[in-house]
This record gives sequence, C-alpha cells and structure tokens, in this order.
Amino acid sequence: MDIRLARTAAVAALAALMVAVALTPPPAGSAAYADEPGPGWTVTEFGPLGPADRDLLVRVRLAGLWEAPAGKQAQDRARSDKVREIGHHISAEHIALDAEVLKVAAQLQVAVPDRPNAEQQGWLDELNGLRGETWDNVFIARLRVAHGKVFSVVAAVRAGTRNEVIREFAQKAVTIVMRHMTYLESTGLVDYSSLPAPPTPAAAPNSAAGPRTGGPPDPLIWLILATSLAVGAVTTARIRHPR
Repeated sequence: MDIRLARTAAVAALAALMVAVALTPPPAGSAAYADEPGPGWTVTEFGPLGPADRDLLVRVRLAGLWEAPAGKQAQDRARSDKVREIGHHISAEHIALDAEVLKVAAQLQVAVPDRPNAEQQGWLDELNGLRGETWDNVFIARLRVAHGKVFSVVAAVRAGTRNEVIREFAQKAVTIVMRHMTYLESTGLVDYSSLPAPPTPAAAPNSAAGPRTGGPPDPLIWLILATSLAVGAVTTARIRHPR
C-alpha cells in the first residue's frame, strides 16, 4: 500500500512538470537558422548569412577605404617618427585586410562599397589641410574613435555569426582592429576622455544564481512545487494513518 501511494505521488509530480514544460515557450533566439532563416537571411554552403554578417563586410571595407590612405599620408605629413611608423603599419595591414574583404564578399555574393562614405571623406579632407603636430593629433583621434566603433561590431559578429566564412574573417578582423588600437594608444596621444563611453549595462543579474535564460516561468514553478507538496502531504498522512 505504501509503495503504491509513493508511486502515485511521483506520477503526480511528474505530470505537473510535464505540463509546465509543455506550456513553456522556447527561449528567444532558438530558431533553427540553418533550416528556417528569417527575413534578411540567406542560406549558403557555409551556413546562414544574416544582415549583421553583410554589415560587417561593408564596415570593414569602408574602414580600409579611408584608413589605408590616411596611413600613407602619415609618411609625409606626420611630425612624430612614431606616428609615421604607425601610419605605415596601419596602411599596409588595411590593404591586406581589404583584399580579404573583397575575396569573402565575392564568395558570399555581398555588395561592398568602392569609396569612403561622406563622414570618412570628411576626415580625409580634414587631414589633407593639416601638417606636423596638429596632423598627428587629429590622425590619432579620428582613427582611435573609428577603430573603437568597428571593434564592437566585429566582436559581436564573431561571437554570434552562424556562417563559417564570416566567423573566420571576423576572427582576423578582431585581431587586426585590436592591434591597431594598441598601435594608436602607444603614441600617448589618445585622449581617453573624448572616447565614447561604454554602453550602460542592464540591471545586474543575481551574482549567485545568474540570469534565467529559459525553463518554466515562475508561476509554473510554484505550481509544480505546490502540487508536489500537496501530494507528498497526502501520501505521508496515508502512510502514517493507513485505512
């Protein structure tokens, strides 16, 4: 009799759990991108290609279209030997990265620009009118801000892309952009107070439990516990006071 009651309690608790799981919606972002890409996604032999993947190629291409010429310009306009050396490295590395961008874009059939955008052309025009120490300061300031912006994009795509080719390319781009920021900062000319502040984080999750990323909603959890406790109480009472 006791065994049958214990089994009844276990079955009831399991049934409550199955109801909770059945009613729980799937966690956000759990769509099968490889089989059911959403709007803006295309299926390639290297995995799904999304809007962020294409945006990455466009942004890296645009970066090279103005930073490589600016780096070359450092050779005859910069006052500091250090800035001239950095300009040479940045220019050469962007030329190599640009060749990789064009290769990947052709492979994935992504259209990329062939000239800097209006803001970038404005920076080149600004540098064209400067020389010496002023040129050094503006060059470092413009490139450090630009690299910081593109770094966040490249890192995010590297972390979440579902395309094998983009993942490999983003890995290279992350390394190069990070190296360029280090080059620029090594001059001692970066004004960190003028850089965009990092985004304000969302409310911090409980440090011990961590954020909830799935599982039954809170009301269903309480339903499971209440059902289990009720069945357990009835079972205990019957065991102690058998009929």
